[in-house]
Amino acid sequence: MSSAQIGIFVVLAATMVMFLWGRWRHDMVAMGALLTCVVIGLVPGNEAFTGFGHPAVITVAAVLILGYGLQITGAVDVLAQRVLPSSAGPTASIMALIGLAALLSGFMNNVGALALLMPIAIQMAAKQGVPPGKVLMPLAFGSILGGMTTLIGTPPNLIVSGYRENAGMGSFSMFDFAPVGLAVAVIGVLFVGLLGRHLVPTRKRSDSSSFETGTYLSEVYISDSSKAVDQRISAVERMLDEADAQVVAMIRRDVRISAPNSRRKVREKDILVIEVEPESLAAALSALGAKLAAEHKSEESGTAESTKKTAAKSGAKIDEAAEAEAKNEAETEEEQSKAASDEIVIQELVVTTYSGLVERSAKDIDMRTRYGINLLALSRQGERTIKRLRSTDIVAGDVLLVQGPMEALSAFASHFNCLPLKQRDIRVPKRGQALTASILMGLAIAMTAFGLLPAAVAFSAGALAFVAIGLVPMRLIYTKVDWPVIVLLAAMLPVADAMATTGAADLLAQGLLGTLAQGNAIVALVLMLVVTMFLSDVMNNAATAAVMCPIGISTAAALGVNPDAFLMAIAVGASCAFLTPIGHQNNTLILGPGGFHFGDYWRLGIVLEVIVVAVTVPMILWVWPL
Repeated sequence: MSSAQIGIFVVLAATMVMFLWGRWRHDMVAMGALLTCVVIGLVPGNEAFTGFGHPAVITVAAVLILGYGLQITGAVDVLAQRVLPSSAGPTASIMALIGLAALLSGFMNNVGALALLMPIAIQMAAKQGVPPGKVLMPLAFGSILGGMTTLIGTPPNLIVSGYRENAGMGSFSMFDFAPVGLAVAVIGVLFVGLLGRHLVPTRKRSDSSSFETGTYLSEVYISDSSKAVDQRISAVERMLDEADAQVVAMIRRDVRISAPNSRRKVREKDILVIEVEPESLAAALSALGAKLAAEHKSEESGTAESTKKTAAKSGAKIDEAAEAEAKNEAETEEEQSKAASDEIVIQELVVTTYSGLVERSAKDIDMRTRYGINLLALSRQGERTIKRLRSTDIVAGDVLLVQGPMEALSAFASHFNCLPLKQRDIRVPKRGQALTASILMGLAIAMTAFGLLPAAVAFSAGALAFVAIGLVPMRLIYTKVDWPVIVLLAAMLPVADAMATTGAADLLAQGLLGTLAQGNAIVALVLMLVVTMFLSDVMNNAATAAVMCPIGISTAAALGVNPDAFLMAIAVGASCAFLTPIGHQNNTLILGPGGFHFGDYWRLGIVLEVIVVAVTVPMILWVWPL
């Protein structure tokens, strides 16, 4: 064993101990490991930070942005409503989600499948009252399992097929991996969905808000295209169950009906007052196919002003009072147009005791016309107002959900002594954004699935498009990237490469096979699978497949058996990295959102890897006999 091999083994062992100890954050430990490798000569200094440009790192960053875009545009809400059960318990809901992830992963990059479903998983966890990690880890593992069923499902399959072709044996076809991969995926998904979540440690997301504002009372305008038209209140409330919202009043022709009878039908132009959690506001609007009354009022005002100007140009009479009003509105419109280029945001404002809003309503201060701000909803603990939202007298302690340009909101909060709360993902998607986001995501996935563009390029292009057309605000593009995870992955990739360049991976694999197999082909096959799985947990899965393929071919030749059996074992083993967050990009993606520590993966992962071995070996011996 050379000094370089000893060095990389010592660095990796120390790194794993530090990861499991948890005294320092995982990105600090990874960076320490990288710098140590540079200092002792295992990684060239000019290649130390090449990991930050690695396709895997770029893919993870782009996927995080795309996932956030799908969430805030409402695309995730639509998918969840149409595909997943609406009234099932945690087990059935998680099983449906994992099954969908495994199916998608067979025909698209499994990182893309996870990115598509992660926001749904987080929403599902909130609805079911379970920690997000207990849904995210089974989802990540399910998407990994599904990827091994086809040639394009995961990079190790492509690498194994390419190596087989280079060896003069021809490449594997699209579904050559299906018999073994499908059996492993089905058994693995059933285990993870039915029992696996109970093995996931309970963790709380580090970015969870500690301030609760309670539910909001929001006014929802029912247009002619709304799903609620001609539906009874009882049916509307069933539509709102997914968002955990309820109807508390109805406004028809400016007459408010409190606690409307469940048999009363909703008509076009009605306004429903719904009680809803702030994060579920978008889901409630999506379920009804409706918009907030404040937004409708803004559109209506704009249309009325346009009509008035058209009438004036055609010679219609307008009295002096109307002219003065039109002039004032035109001036206001001109002032607001200066801020039109500003990004429209949604902000929560707490009304303080000394605020100028106390005992005044949005109508009293002419909030929309004078300040260019919409009052979307109001939260008042323990009390429900009986007035219209814009006519409700505001009291100290109310939390207002307001919408407008950032500069206008800041000026309004300062002028009226209101305290802005930390921004949360409260959103009201615009019509058409969900479809646009879905199409762009679908294009990125298709480019990857059909090999037109590498995953990193396709997903980066998708992220750029999301920002360029305003689906994801420019100011949030960097805040939605989990930088500790990016640093972890980028720092560990050169360290993993050092395993291959120093010959440490070959030494480990050949030593175990030579010592333990003792010429037995079946034992050698089992060891090939186990060693590949172990290396994949500490190295990039594509790098693991590349390192193990020549070892598998030479082992089969030495034993005089079918090399395809060993290549299939390598393909499965390289994909099944369930013990650490660095073995597979999907494990890395859930590290931050799930609030996980480095050592949290092995509790579920070790049992799943045992199941994978127990299913894979008999299936290989049956489908690809030695």
